[in-house]
Amino acid sequence: MQIPYELILGWRYTRAGRATRRNGFISFISGVSMLGIALGVAALIIVLSVMNGFQKEVRDRMLGVVSHIEVISADGGALPDWAGTLNQVKAHSRVVAAAPFISAQALLARGEDMKGVMVRGIDPALEPGVTDLSPGVQTQALAQLHPGQFGVVLGLDLARMLGVRVGDPVTLVSPSGQVTPAGVVPRLKQMTVVGTFSSGHYEYDSALALIHVADASRIFRLEGPSGIRLKLSDLHQARQVAYELAAVLPPELLVRDWTQQNRTWFAAVQVEKRMMFIILTLIVAVAAFNLVSTLVMTVTDKRADIAILRTLGASPASIMGVFVVQGAMVGVIGTLSGLGLGLLVAFNIDVIVPALESLFHASFLPKDIYLISRMPSEPQSADIVPIALISLVLAFVATLYPSWRASQVNPAQALRYE
Repeated sequence: MQIPYELILGWRYTRAGRATRRNGFISFISGVSMLGIALGVAALIIVLSVMNGFQKEVRDRMLGVVSHIEVISADGGALPDWAGTLNQVKAHSRVVAAAPFISAQALLARGEDMKGVMVRGIDPALEPGVTDLSPGVQTQALAQLHPGQFGVVLGLDLARMLGVRVGDPVTLVSPSGQVTPAGVVPRLKQMTVVGTFSSGHYEYDSALALIHVADASRIFRLEGPSGIRLKLSDLHQARQVAYELAAVLPPELLVRDWTQQNRTWFAAVQVEKRMMFIILTLIVAVAAFNLVSTLVMTVTDKRADIAILRTLGASPASIMGVFVVQGAMVGVIGTLSGLGLGLLVAFNIDVIVPALESLFHASFLPKDIYLISRMPSEPQSADIVPIALISLVLAFVATLYPSWRASQVNPAQALRYE
């Protein structure tokens, strides 16, 4: 099978051809365009992979503490029939576990140190079914919560802030205090730290305290649990399941899924991801349209060659095809190089970033700011395929005008001074 001469000439022009100063400059510009496309594609893949990994990491750690779905009372008080509601929601085919809870804000004090916390009353027997806080030491910690003993399990960072360890006493200050002639007096309760947990999510590790649901009912003066937490077989179906449960539960109960509880955060991540995609695509576009100057200079340098080909019977379409091939070669090689570099970095970023942090003695992800302390990465084909296609399309579009100009070269005028 004979290879079309358009491909042969296009590839030869890509490799620079004659070793003249002008040709060498054209080759340099072509190489810069190729490098720009490769770096732009690699940057897109790396950034979007890191954002995907960041979103997944935070979501998974968040769901280790929060539930897939919560059923709560509309007035914020205790559920009127929490046991019946518990059995009713567990009957749903996609619900794999359910547990009652009480959630309230309070202050936790140790000496002169005081910290605002979210207190969650739980049932230690049922809680491991709806959260991922149970592995290892945390299983024993939850088992130490007994009704009437007023034990508390603190997030690891919260315990460090207060300077407490297992066995130390802390004071829980409830805002729902007693009314006296002098005004409302907050209720104080001495608690004992019986364990700590670490979810890997700083927001919860620094502000969440777990106590027994019976103790929470007494402290916050509730007649029972204020809600029920559910775990589903597929977290991505939470919105649909929440809609189905809301249709069958009494109207005085509210059903909210994990996407509603953290809607602002997830919406912000999606907006940032789209904006980064647009900004970095512009970098690829700039590199791709550098091909215009490369091909214009090539056409000017090869006017005599084009004229000879035309006199030998080459059609304008064939001449145009030669330079389209040249530009397409630059785009293809640049895109493939960028894909290789981007995927190499994206799949090994957990090794590269710690090495850079060690080299520069810096922390790129302080966990009190970015919620997690390590750089995650999750390359997804839904991002990589469009990146490659956009890069190739931009490179192809950039070749059209110079190639058309080449096809319009007049052989007589081009050979007049040769």
